[in-house]
Amino acid sequence: MEKQHEVQGMGKTPEEKQIDENKLERKLRKDQKAKEKEEKRLKAIQKQKEAARLQEQVAAEDVHKKAERKQRKKAVEDENPEDSIDPDTPSGQKKQLAPQMAKQYSPSAVEKSWYAWWESSGYFGADPTSPKPPFVMVLPPPNVTGALHIGHALTVAIGDAMIRWRRMSGYNALWVPGVDHVGIATQVLVERKLMREGNLRSHDLGRENFIAEVLKWKEHYGGTILNQLRRLGASLDWSREAFTMDEQRSNAVTEAFVRLHKEGLIYRDSRLVNWDCTLLASISDAEIDHIVLKEETMLSIPGYAAPVQFGVLISFAYPLEEGLGEIVVATARIETMLGDTAIAIHPEDKRYKHLHGKYAIHPFNGRKLKIICDAELVDSTFGSGAVKISPAHDPNDYELGKRHNLPFINIFSDDGKINSNGGAQFEGMPRFTARDCIIEALKAKGLYKGTTKKEMSLAISSRSNDIVEPMLKPPQWFLSCNTMAKAGLDAIRSKKIEIIPQQYEQGWYRWLENIRDWCVSRQLWWGHRIPAWYVTLEDDQEKTLGSENDRWIVTSNESAAKLEAQEKYPGKKFHLHQDPDVLDTWFSSALFPLIVLGWPDDTADHRAFYPTSVLETGCDVLFFWVARMVMMGMQLGGDVPFQKVYLHPIICDEHGQKMCKSVGNVIDPLEVINGMTLEGLLKHVEDGNLDPNELNLAKGRTKNYYDGITECGTDALRFTLISYTCQSDRINLDMKRVVRCRQWCNKLWNAVRFAIGKFGDHYSPPATVDVSLMPPICKWILSALNKAVVKTITSLEAYKFSHATSAIYSWWQYQLCDVFLEVIKPYFIKDPQEFASVRDASRDTLWICLETGLRLLHPFMPYITEELRQRLPQRIDSCRQDSIMISEYPSPVEEWTNDNLETEMDIVLDVVNKIRCLKSPIKTNERRPAFAVCRGQAITTTIQCYQSLIVSLSSVSVLKVLLTLQLDYLRFLYFHCLQLIFPFLKLKFILKPD
Repeated sequence: MEKQHEVQGMGKTPEEKQIDENKLERKLRKDQKAKEKEEKRLKAIQKQKEAARLQEQVAAEDVHKKAERKQRKKAVEDENPEDSIDPDTPSGQKKQLAPQMAKQYSPSAVEKSWYAWWESSGYFGADPTSPKPPFVMVLPPPNVTGALHIGHALTVAIGDAMIRWRRMSGYNALWVPGVDHVGIATQVLVERKLMREGNLRSHDLGRENFIAEVLKWKEHYGGTILNQLRRLGASLDWSREAFTMDEQRSNAVTEAFVRLHKEGLIYRDSRLVNWDCTLLASISDAEIDHIVLKEETMLSIPGYAAPVQFGVLISFAYPLEEGLGEIVVATARIETMLGDTAIAIHPEDKRYKHLHGKYAIHPFNGRKLKIICDAELVDSTFGSGAVKISPAHDPNDYELGKRHNLPFINIFSDDGKINSNGGAQFEGMPRFTARDCIIEALKAKGLYKGTTKKEMSLAISSRSNDIVEPMLKPPQWFLSCNTMAKAGLDAIRSKKIEIIPQQYEQGWYRWLENIRDWCVSRQLWWGHRIPAWYVTLEDDQEKTLGSENDRWIVTSNESAAKLEAQEKYPGKKFHLHQDPDVLDTWFSSALFPLIVLGWPDDTADHRAFYPTSVLETGCDVLFFWVARMVMMGMQLGGDVPFQKVYLHPIICDEHGQKMCKSVGNVIDPLEVINGMTLEGLLKHVEDGNLDPNELNLAKGRTKNYYDGITECGTDALRFTLISYTCQSDRINLDMKRVVRCRQWCNKLWNAVRFAIGKFGDHYSPPATVDVSLMPPICKWILSALNKAVVKTITSLEAYKFSHATSAIYSWWQYQLCDVFLEVIKPYFIKDPQEFASVRDASRDTLWICLETGLRLLHPFMPYITEELRQRLPQRIDSCRQDSIMISEYPSPVEEWTNDNLETEMDIVLDVVNKIRCLKSPIKTNERRPAFAVCRGQAITTTIQCYQSLIVSLSSVSVLKVLLTLQLDYLRFLYFHCLQLIFPFLKLKFILKPD
């Protein structure tokens, strides 16, 4: 037969053969098309089955979610509200928790009782004999003048986060509390109170009675401050509490003064000081606010009925001797011309070459004013090129006066009135009243040349709001700072002390390199009285106290002073008079790290805990307090007082204005913690110790909180404040951000509440888990937790506290709550047998996440983390610490790290976010299909692997993964998803391999 076919085929013509081949080719193409069609049909059926399966899965999830909601609703109906109310706990005992968690987070309920238990349990204490490495801090002592403000809350939040973290990390952690007596501020407030209540001044009472009144004030407000510190959760060792004027600290301050005097560093001299004419006292640079006036400004000044003009430059002429004409000068403080003793010109100024060595004549007293050359002070291009010199009333003039040996004439009395040195024509006039009279007198003599506007900086006392007057006073006590400043500079350069952020180092160098000797005398009654006695002899002709510097005896007490006087003046009758002045508050504050640890005695605390580890404080006291502590610590303690200095920003209101009591924008942290109505805020201001003008201004600013302040709790306030520290040197506090953080606390509360419901009553967490056997979602969340732990620890070690809070927040919010909890919910709803394995793994992973995450968060939010962790099931065979605050801080677990899985989940979550962004903003329960075009097989594989997870998280009915953008799918998208995704060009999104 075959041969027959061959023969027949051989017998065909070429045309016939071609026809047969064409038929065969058509048949093959037809068969191929049929085959492709069948394959496409089968593929379509497969896709329909897959889509149906996914839709069934989604539908089942919807059914189960409805069932869960119904079950939750029934459970809520069955709940007894009293079962979620915590019973009363006796003070100091461990908090008794309600059998059920409340449906909503309540800060006041959660934060109740825990602190008293922590304190009574001794968790805040430190043992000087402990073998653990020490970590020591001193709390910047708040002022006893009143309640803490939100700036103190920031200090507490950062300091407590550090100390709790180190305590949990195995350190012998000590945080020493204390309160500062704040001499001038406290005296001002108590005097104001006496005037308001009884129209009395301090001198009406006498020194002893006035100090008794101050001590009453201290007892009242000191207790308020201590209560606030406890409410803020500050884990301070209260057994070491210090007050700068208690007996131990007072003796130490006296000893410091005596030692520094014996070493030749403290001496008496007559120098220029910052004088407050209202307080009748010198004040430190730290107690001065500098305001810049851009133009002529009228300001209200204490003691003056009418506003006073500032921001102007007054020009006038001095007549020259020998008929040489006149020389024009200009000043912003015309009243000081009464104390002028010279006129300075630049030696190279050709206009005045003929006046070198000549004199001008004072128009009111005839005093001869020498014309001197000084290239250091005079700028020949400014104004007339001539400068009036009043050495007793201007810092620059003072230095020039010393260089040229000029007379120093003080024209002001202590209360700011013109004294006899100013001339009978003006004597007794208040300094600013004298301004107008001097100008009129100059006009009468034809010497007034005019007034022009001038930008200027004005120094205002922060204590009295009076204009600070540079004034030469009789001899006072000064501390020589040059030698100590060099040691402070070397400490930073050698890295014995590290300033964080480093940007403040340059300011440190500038200040210490140009430091001036420090006037430590203050003309007050409240404070450490200077341990110096002046000796007067019966046969003295000059009886003025303090007139001879060699008559002073500096020693620890009056008995020792008598013995020294007897040796110095044998056989003579004498009297001792203790210096009535007190020491500058900053003097005792500069000794704080030393004296709270027992100095000058050789105590166990001093040996174990000095130098301290870190000082945390505001950037505004770097020079006035931090630098002085370094100088004093190295001089008297033999070492730096701390190894690191962390400077936090200054808190301002939401408008960027520094918080100040007199402005009325200061916020009491308890008002944020407890919440406060507008009426309550206004009453708080009215009960404050403000003068009438300050009170009206404060009321106006307080009304900005027209809805009052929402109850936020300590945890939310602390976490928010720390998260702000990424800002440079100022924090513009927005209360809405604190409220949002309180809402986030509710998220944490509900996450744990959900978990406890899924754990059941008999769940016991495993001692160990094998991560390799876990589902991918469990591996991923543990790897993400591991990364959060690493980020938090490295941020804390680098003092980047806001980075730490960001890492913790991101893990809890975006990974645990938004993803992991949503993914595992179906496992606890569906058939127990079908998902038994993955459900058990999810339950164990959830417990690990919550327990570890709460310990990670604890230093920042101590109260809610303690309460929630107490509610978590405990391992039966474990020795869990009774409190979270003494538990071990989380550390990275190598087995948890899974970078590849995290990369895959990043792609998956990116898809979820893209789908969510494409969905209609109109809320609807209807699920629509979605499509992804993937570039690359790797991404396609990843998306297909996590397809059901994407569908669940993005709430779509189905996700189709395409390798190319096919026209038929575009039509399908257009007709079936037009209401879901818009506009048309956004119907697709492309996932790139990178």
